[in-house]
Amino acid sequence: MARVAIALVATVLLALPLLPQAQDNAPPYTLLSRDGRRPIQVVSTGGRELVSLDDIAALFQVTVRTDSLAGGVTMTYRGKTIIASADRPMASVDGRVVALPSPLVQSGKRWFAPVEFLPRALGPIYDQRITLRPAARLVIVGELRVPRLSARIDSAGPPTRAVMIVSPAGRVVTTTDNNRVLIRVDADALETAFPPSATGLIESIRLGDQPDTVVVTLTRGAGPARLVVSTADEGTRVIIEIPQGAAAEAGRGQTADPRAPVPETRPPGIDTAPAPLAIVIDAGHGGDDIGVRGARGLEEKQLTLDVARRVRSILESRLGLRVILTREDDKTVSLDERAAAANNNKANLLVSLHANGAPSGTPSGAEVFYDRLDREGEAARRLIETQSTALPVIGGGTRPIEIIPWDLAQARHIESSGVLAGVVEEELRKVVPMSPRPKQQAPMRLLSAANMPAVLVEMAYLTNSGQEKQAGTDAFKNGVAQAIVNAIARFRSLTDDRETP
Repeated sequence: MARVAIALVATVLLALPLLPQAQDNAPPYTLLSRDGRRPIQVVSTGGRELVSLDDIAALFQVTVRTDSLAGGVTMTYRGKTIIASADRPMASVDGRVVALPSPLVQSGKRWFAPVEFLPRALGPIYDQRITLRPAARLVIVGELRVPRLSARIDSAGPPTRAVMIVSPAGRVVTTTDNNRVLIRVDADALETAFPPSATGLIESIRLGDQPDTVVVTLTRGAGPARLVVSTADEGTRVIIEIPQGAAAEAGRGQTADPRAPVPETRPPGIDTAPAPLAIVIDAGHGGDDIGVRGARGLEEKQLTLDVARRVRSILESRLGLRVILTREDDKTVSLDERAAAANNNKANLLVSLHANGAPSGTPSGAEVFYDRLDREGEAARRLIETQSTALPVIGGGTRPIEIIPWDLAQARHIESSGVLAGVVEEELRKVVPMSPRPKQQAPMRLLSAANMPAVLVEMAYLTNSGQEKQAGTDAFKNGVAQAIVNAIARFRSLTDDRETP
């Protein structure tokens, strides 16, 4: 009798649907579309990768309804229907049967489908083509150009020789920037295959901040890279050859001569050649602080970091400026830490990026702010204009030091910040809608502590449904990034003109 009971229990367990359990080896897919990138979470069970129908409904605006009698679900999109069940690895797509690698799985009230469901079942009724690339973990929606870029290091050297192949062939533009090689492909995004580790005179190979760019970072001992681009049947080939740097080559096998004269060094406190211009781009919010979240799910912390990365990429590749981001990823950074990043790096400019919100969905448009001094700030500015302290420096002489409280550092830069805000507002107006009050002054803790011209940009109102949809597109993000770059270039020109005797 006990054996019969055990057999019955085993039979019941086998009949129950397999519950999906998330595995560490199931990283998310990335959904690529004209509107940008979004993650698609998957779970792995029994060697299969499944995606929640709730996520499919949210990402593709599909209606999902459980059909208890049929033991499955019915999905509709613009009058077309998909019917699938938990007992057969197939689906009826608008009356036509398509095969799936496995049936749907129910866990509680949630339904899961194999990721192949997206191109095989949803694709035929969707208004755009859906392509699945499991190796690259990509789901591509629409006719996007997503070539494959594979990289390898043929020789560690020196010289170090690396080869990159873009397939299918396409237009490739290469540039060098100090110790980096930038490879930009005429594409909407890239499917990349990089070597597990760099070697020789190559420090790293990674995808750039822009989805069509690969960045090759060289070591300090590397010399100027030589690049050759050619096209063959296999695709477009980029050969990168990196020689040993002249200083490193000269030092190989040599020992210091004790009789050689010691090179002259300047004692601290004596001015040397000016450092390259440094720009700090502050991506507002981050970590647990998401900022404003729109009805469609766009979060301020995501938008600000995305645009900040695009600004950095353009400034570094086209203007050769040193750019510091106050945060490189989704982490919490306090206002004081953001101001310290700008002050400690002796930045020439600070631009803080944000998105706006309002109780109603009516307000819209971009706004640019610069700091407004209170009474204490105005007193500090007058003190700067009339007093300074002279401190002795090594080597003789003195240097004037302006002493001002940390949180009032902006007092000496108010006029310049106003000019910068005006230029940013003018450039933004060319690419995005502006609010009725596009340029404003307001007391802001981050700006008040910045010891350089500084502005804060509210790029759009995410509580406005139309603006949230627009802000999620690459066109909006690229437009705002380019406008900020143009404004920085104009401000530099204005500053140079004022300083020219």
